Amino acid sequence: MSEQHVSQRPDRNLALELVRVTEAAALAAARMVGRGDKEGADQAAVDAMRQMLDSVSMDGVVVIGEGEKDQAPMLYNGERIGDGSPPEVDVAVDPLEGTRLTALGMPSAIAVIALGERGTMFDPGPCVYMEKIAGGPEIADLLDLDRPLPETLALVADRKRIDIRDVMVVMLDRERHHAAMAEVREAGARVRLILDGDVSAALLAVSENSPVDLLWGIGGTPEGVISAAAIKCIGGELLGRLWPRDDAEREAAIDAGYDLGKVLTCDDLVAGEDVFFAATGVTDGDVLQGVRYQGDRGATTESLSMRSRSGTVRRVSARHDRAKLRALTGVRYG
Repeated sequence: MSEQHVSQRPDRNLALELVRVTEAAALAAARMVGRGDKEGADQAAVDAMRQMLDSVSMDGVVVIGEGEKDQAPMLYNGERIGDGSPPEVDVAVDPLEGTRLTALGMPSAIAVIALGERGTMFDPGPCVYMEKIAGGPEIADLLDLDRPLPETLALVADRKRIDIRDVMVVMLDRERHHAAMAEVREAGARVRLILDGDVSAALLAVSENSPVDLLWGIGGTPEGVISAAAIKCIGGELLGRLWPRDDAEREAAIDAGYDLGKVLTCDDLVAGEDVFFAATGVTDGDVLQGVRYQGDRGATTESLSMRSRSGTVRRVSARHDRAKLRALTGVRYG
């Protein structure tokens, strides 16, 4: 390892600085909760997140963003963010995971960001979706994308010393999952369906004292990378395998050198040993409380701040004066 690389390692806890970023995105997006405008909610979160990111002392490149440069003003893949000073980091962002959830006033929308050392985050290329299975530390070694799901559920029940009727699997409510839903129910276990938001669902699957035991299904590859960053901090495992949507996407992935049969672990998706993760609730959910407005200028937020190297997981409750924040940062918080 070169002296230059050693000097570039993120020695301070960037996750604490990143909470300010996700808080800003959540506060900006929360004013759009229930208004039926998912694009407007997303734009508000993006604008607030970008402005706050410019103040973070880092030389960041967006690896997991919201599209290519021609789709700006989103936080696009390849965009340089931060103030340009060390450390050099890869950045994965989802300024508003759950744009539809926000627009409809539904639970579990969050603002989220993850960082890793430069060159350590998996670039999904043309592959938008991946198969995923995730669970906490107690069952991490039982996860398998090739074993029939009912067999895995039985192993999970046995490991946790619970009846299989108490096992809960969270998955996206999609037609492609209907056969798996039937298998889970036939095995005697339960299904918890979500409309969107499988980063929040992955956090739920690996958290202590959670009603959910397992995340399973086909969801976004970018969300898989962000989830892997969180799980490297909080513990557990996520396994993923790229899932091309059609022949054209399959050919593009093969031409780009992707191994479509490979099962990717958290370490494959985020290879670095110093990973940072922050998330703030926008709407109330099992993992995080959403933004709560108080009076004509106050608001409260709840966030997670995590770092893999120390294994520290912080739950941050904050009270904000929106007028003072607006004067200080120039970001409009509703």
